[in-house]
Amino acid sequence: MKLARMPDGGPEIFHTLQGEGRGIGRPSVFIRASLCNLHCRWCDTDYTWNWEDTAFPHERDSDPSYQKYLRAEQIVDLSIDEIVAAVSTFPCRNYVFTGGEPLVQEKAWVELMRAFDEEDGGPAFCEIETNGTLLPGEAFLDRIDRLNVSPKLANSGVRGDLRRKPDVLAGLAASGKADFKFVIGSREDLDEVLALVKEAQISPDHVFLMPKALTVAELEMNQGAVAAIALGQGFRYSDRLHLRLYGVKRGV
Repeated sequence: MKLARMPDGGPEIFHTLQGEGRGIGRPSVFIRASLCNLHCRWCDTDYTWNWEDTAFPHERDSDPSYQKYLRAEQIVDLSIDEIVAAVSTFPCRNYVFTGGEPLVQEKAWVELMRAFDEEDGGPAFCEIETNGTLLPGEAFLDRIDRLNVSPKLANSGVRGDLRRKPDVLAGLAASGKADFKFVIGSREDLDEVLALVKEAQISPDHVFLMPKALTVAELEMNQGAVAAIALGQGFRYSDRLHLRLYGVKRGV
């Protein structure tokens, strides 16, 4: 599998607390895949896709210290057995597959989940964080325990036909395993969320709103307004616990 590489050369596999959504605060082992089928201009894991030979814009392009990444330096290839060995060092059997867009490597995740289930301790609990543009097959949907879907809005800078897939969202919602997380920073964001929720027939109980924030100060400035919107719409509010605890950095 192609995983994101940490600055020390190892794969980005880490034990932390789930920071968002229904499982917030739950000890989890995150496995970050490289590669993505989108290119959000504000992405904070752009080292999984913003390669030197691409023309994708990023909001940090004006920063002299920022530059696109060398693909070969940001990807580490691991076998299923090597991943199982890496996660076995953590006292935890809740796994979160993240990215990038992990469903680009869907078949490998199915194989990995089967390997986890064969380990001592019984079946693992497996979640995935996905952008809602790829509908996985039956084998994946049957085994995954939770889908944390984060559809991208117009503020991502990605063309609508690439990021907006109502049929895929409806299929994920129909699985009964999906929650939908939306970052809210403006009234336009909310209008887009309401339209998507209606079109994909998503239950309000499975919609989580989160404040747009890259710092704790920004989170605290916006959280009250977003919480009020969630309350008024019958949605759930999600904090961003990892931002409060660790800030923006890899491996947390």
